[in-house]
Amino acid sequence: MKTILVPVDFSSHSEYALEVAASIARKQNAEIVVVHMLGLPDSFLTNDQKQEVFNAIYFMKLTKKKFDKFLDKDYLEGIDISQAVKTHKVFSEINEVAKEYEADLIVMGSHGAAGVKEVFIGSNTEKVVRTAEIPVLVIKDRVKDFNIKNAVFVTDFSLETLKTFMSARKFFKAFGVSPKILFINIPEKFISSKEMELKAYNFLVDVGMDNEKFSDDIIFFDDYTVERGIFNYCNEKEIDAIAIPTHGRKGVGHFFFGSIGEDVANHSEIPVVTFKI
Repeated sequence: MKTILVPVDFSSHSEYALEVAASIARKQNAEIVVVHMLGLPDSFLTNDQKQEVFNAIYFMKLTKKKFDKFLDKDYLEGIDISQAVKTHKVFSEINEVAKEYEADLIVMGSHGAAGVKEVFIGSNTEKVVRTAEIPVLVIKDRVKDFNIKNAVFVTDFSLETLKTFMSARKFFKAFGVSPKILFINIPEKFISSKEMELKAYNFLVDVGMDNEKFSDDIIFFDDYTVERGIFNYCNEKEIDAIAIPTHGRKGVGHFFFGSIGEDVANHSEIPVVTFKI
């Protein structure tokens, strides 16, 4: 990892993400790009009226002051930090910012969303997870000296998750960790132990891994829902990070089919890193 992008709104959750990004950057000798989505109205950028130009300048200066205070942290000492202020209005455009800076990872704080707000609006984090083409590490709480010792990659052993698994292995290799492969067996899609073993065997063959060597790294866990199974297993085993693929569906398709990856990222108290299928 050479460049880590951290979207901030100057909240405490943004600071949690920044501190984690700093821990990773220090270990990986990476730089951090801190970006704030200013969300100025289009008229500020296209209209020549003096008052509106003044307003735009005022907001930019105010943001600069916020940055100066926000980035005045001991844990950032010695790390290359770049600041960016974007006039984009929506967090779904973070992917374009990531491309611009050739970022390898997005680290983002989240307080999640629940109930009606989640159904109709969703969280900013969910929007980033849904649209980002690079891994997104979602942080809910403050984590001092962030490190990963135990991790899982959640999969249904489908072919479309092969690439994301390889990406997850590469990501965790930077921490000296090989993630366990977690399959959640739920009642509505119940399969027998033999069927699970066959799926796992075929999955390992497809990714070029030795079945006998890595069979101990595959976990089968029963629960009522996939999300509940992930959380129950990870809390029980004190897992440090959850890796999960996400489809990134939009619009009506997303409303009807949903995305387990986005839901887990939105609700998990454990750090989650998502990989776009």
